[in-house]
Amino acid sequence: MSGASGRESDRNAALLTDLYQLTMLQAYWREEFEDRAAFSLFFRRLPRTRNYLIACGLDDALRYLEELRFTEEALDYLRGIGHFESGFLGWLADLRFTGDVYAIPEGMPVFPGEPLLEVEAPIAEAQLVETFLVNQLHLQTLLASKAARVVTAARGRKVVDFAMRRMHGTDAALKGARSFYIAGVDATSNVLAGRLYGIPVSGTMAHSYVQAHEEELESFGAFADLYPETILLVDTYDSLEGVRKVVRLAEELGSDFAVRGVRLDSGDLGALAPQVREILDASGLEAVEIFASGLLDEHRIARLVEQEVPITGFGVGTRMGVSYDSPAMDLVYKLTEYAGRGRRKLSPDKATLPGRKQVYRIESSGAAERDVLAGWGESLPGRPLLRPVMRGGKRIASASETLEEIRARAAEEIAKLPERLRGLEAADPPYPVEVSQALLAEAERLRAHIEGPPQSSEGESRDL
Repeated sequence: MSGASGRESDRNAALLTDLYQLTMLQAYWREEFEDRAAFSLFFRRLPRTRNYLIACGLDDALRYLEELRFTEEALDYLRGIGHFESGFLGWLADLRFTGDVYAIPEGMPVFPGEPLLEVEAPIAEAQLVETFLVNQLHLQTLLASKAARVVTAARGRKVVDFAMRRMHGTDAALKGARSFYIAGVDATSNVLAGRLYGIPVSGTMAHSYVQAHEEELESFGAFADLYPETILLVDTYDSLEGVRKVVRLAEELGSDFAVRGVRLDSGDLGALAPQVREILDASGLEAVEIFASGLLDEHRIARLVEQEVPITGFGVGTRMGVSYDSPAMDLVYKLTEYAGRGRRKLSPDKATLPGRKQVYRIESSGAAERDVLAGWGESLPGRPLLRPVMRGGKRIASASETLEEIRARAAEEIAKLPERLRGLEAADPPYPVEVSQALLAEAERLRAHIEGPPQSSEGESRDL
């Protein structure tokens, strides 16, 4: 197949699926299963270290659905696998996504069981897109949720994404930078993400630049001559001695000195930063800020902030970029309706609720109190979160939002959460998500239809 560069593109994105999706499609095709189906994409449970998640990735999902098609090159590859009949491949050549999508907007806090999105389409179309949708919404929701904790810990201090080099591939680095920005991170070192998404880019120098010069002071002077308002990296050899050389540079340049800050990238930041501040202030450099990086996460940042360490910004890399404490979450995409009838899965600890859903957020004085998961046709008190974003395979105009609008929503909606959820420790009690009585009744009716009358008096709703 052409385009075998190891890169995903719009031309080969249809093959970004699991083989079993395609084998099922051929079975649907042979059995003439053509009715509409509804699938729901949701998290079963929160990771132990999360009190909420931030919905993210919808924009990529909708773009994929709009552009989905199998090219001749893709069909040639599938023909070579040997699993597929020529008639099916001919049908696949004409396949386009023609369904409807309902979603919780990006930037909205979400909780277990709540659909981030629901797909309603002919069953083959809805089935095929599962792998890509789970892949994109899992990654981006995971990373936005981690970044929200980092931003919370920083308490208004600047946070810059330094994560690209250790993230799991280039797609993750790009989508991650966007997710971080939605969650409140101020800038990224990722230049392509800046170009593609309009995110502010930020960066200074590496240790190699300092090492390439014979003298540390010489490197500072040369870099400041080219970039007067730069931030100088001072820990290549000895952090405090590096700061003293910045002071010497200021004395040499006099009124031309415009260096904005110094960066600490190693050592005991809690002990070093006050000493650095003392050296700078004693030399009249009160305006020079201290920026910190180096294996930072929300917990380390929170400790520094609580200690009132004089650091004004943080560069956060690996531990945010790979969601170090929780690198995967239990996101699933499940059939809930086919041919006008509700469908359920009854597996232990994996039971699902039937039919299309709506989530109502109950609020008081602008603060979120609880959510209610209901059937789509129910009308309940509260703010409905799922909204139509695609009709007939085309994005609805009102579903197109700017990144700044999504970012503003995230900040506003996080602020509405109970204070116990916005902390770094496990919330006690967790945020309540209830299931409506009508939906529970329909789930029980369908369970009874599937497996007959219950054999015990234990209620099933605890497993839903």
